[in-house]
Amino acid sequence: MTPFLEVERQGRIAILRMDRADSLNAIGTLEDCDNIVDTLEELAQDRSVHAAILTGKGRAFCSGGNIKGIKERKGIGPLDQPDSTRWNYRRGVQRTTRALLDCEIPLIAAINGHAIGLGLDLACLCDIRIAARSAKMAASFIKVGIVPGDGGAWTLQQIVGYSKAAELFLTGETFTADEALRIGLVSQVAEDDALMDAALALAGKIAANPVRALRLTKRLLREGQKGDSDQVLELSAAFQAIVHETKDHVEAVTAILEKRAPSFTGD
Repeated sequence: MTPFLEVERQGRIAILRMDRADSLNAIGTLEDCDNIVDTLEELAQDRSVHAAILTGKGRAFCSGGNIKGIKERKGIGPLDQPDSTRWNYRRGVQRTTRALLDCEIPLIAAINGHAIGLGLDLACLCDIRIAARSAKMAASFIKVGIVPGDGGAWTLQQIVGYSKAAELFLTGETFTADEALRIGLVSQVAEDDALMDAALALAGKIAANPVRALRLTKRLLREGQKGDSDQVLELSAAFQAIVHETKDHVEAVTAILEKRAPSFTGD
C-alpha cells in the first residue's frame, strides 16, 4: 500500500497530501499513523524545510477514522477489550497528535473538502488553517456515540474557546467554511480552485524567513498555549540567546542596514 502521506517539495515548502481519496482520506491503520509520524520526523531533520502544507487528495481533507474498521474492531479504534483499545489509541492516533504538537515546522492546513471528527482535529493541530469555500467541518464524534479520543477536546477549545468548542462537540453538527472563518477556526476562505494558490502564497511568506527563528518562534507559540508567563519569558530569553548567534540573524540585520533583500542560508 502507498504511504498515507504523499510528499512534494517546492523549494523551501513541503506539501503533504493525504493519499486515500477512495476513503475520503480516512485514517484506518496504525501504519497510516506511523507514516504521519515518520514523515514529520524526517522533515524536522531537514533544515531546508521552512514551512509545510497539509491537505487531502480528492474531494475531502480527511473524513476522520475508518468507520468500517471501527465496526469490525480492527485498525486504529476498538479492539477485543478495553485495555487493548486504550493501548491502540495511545499507540496510534494519539502518537500522531503528539507528533503534530511537537513538530516545529510551521504547518498550514489547506482544508480542501470535508474535515470530519479526527480530520477536523488534524487541521486544528496545524498552526494556520485556510479552507476552500465548499469545505464542510464537524466535531462529530458524538454522532457515532464516542468521545474525541485524539485529544481534540483540548485542541479545539484552544482555538475557538470553551463555549464554542463545547457546542461543536456536544451537537456534532456540520458547519461551513464561512462559519469556521466567523468563529476563528480558519483564518482564510478561498474559492475551491484557488485554495492551493492561497496556501502556497502564505507558506511562501513564512518560508522567506530564517528557518531557526521560524522553528523556535513556533515552539514559543506552542509553549505559550500551556505555560504561564514566567515560563514563556524564561524560554524566550533562552531561544533569543540561540538565534542571536545565527548567521541568518547577522544577515537580516546587515540587509536592513544596507537596504537590500536578505539571503538566508539556514545557518
